[in-house]
Amino acid sequence: MKRIKLLTTSIVMVTLAFAGCSNGNQQKEDNNMKQELVLTQEWDKVFPLSDKVNHRKVTFETQYGLTLAADLYTPKDAEGKLAAIAVSGPFGAVKEQSSGLYAMRMAERGFVALAFDPSYTGESSGEPRRTASPDINTEDFMAAVDYLSKLENVDPERIGIIGICGWGGIALNAAAADTRIKATVASTMYDMTRINGNGYFDSEDKEESRHAAREAMGKQRLADPMAMAGGVIDPLPEEVPQFVKDYHAYYKTPRGYHKRSGNSNDGWPSTTSTRSAPPYS
Repeated sequence: MKRIKLLTTSIVMVTLAFAGCSNGNQQKEDNNMKQELVLTQEWDKVFPLSDKVNHRKVTFETQYGLTLAADLYTPKDAEGKLAAIAVSGPFGAVKEQSSGLYAMRMAERGFVALAFDPSYTGESSGEPRRTASPDINTEDFMAAVDYLSKLENVDPERIGIIGICGWGGIALNAAAADTRIKATVASTMYDMTRINGNGYFDSEDKEESRHAAREAMGKQRLADPMAMAGGVIDPLPEEVPQFVKDYHAYYKTPRGYHKRSGNSNDGWPSTTSTRSAPPYS
């Protein structure tokens, strides 16, 4: 009987010890999830604030342990629970540019709208800066849905997402995986997977070109994987396609330039396309 009592006591002590370790680890994980971001408080968007909406800066965590920075726009004088939308993109841009404008316009139309900087981008956390990952960026959208679902003025059964340009494919990924997303818009002007494989206008649509591109990427990983690829070309050559002129007219002029935007400055790591290409379609 005495042996049984000692054995029982030992089991309880071991269980409590493991529970203590588990709680300690969980506490560390929780602390890691909540990273303190230093957010710009003054209005630094490339568009003026509408007098029809309220605005505040917010943060939320992803399941990859990253903290994302966002702008929350809500319609003034709205009552009850509203439909909500999370917006991100384009690839290489920040929430102070077109995604913020999209979100603000949707708030003018009665939605609670959240424009966020993806992981590794803008004011959001993550190193190395301005890199991309299909899995992590899909989680960015799903974490935005988590955040919106918990707001008192949001109807969690009416949440949609908008992915602009390169983030259109990421939005489709998130919608395919998350049944809470009830509506999805991919505002995308071309197929980025096709561009990566075939070049613009299928100008490099041959196996030799694709193999050479892969070889060059492998060499770049060994030479300097974090060398920046450059943003929108500047100065603008005379003979370039119209879409390049359109990029320049936004990202490189007062209309759309922002100091935290990769597209407006030195772009993203040159090896990013090896990680970011697969989901876009």
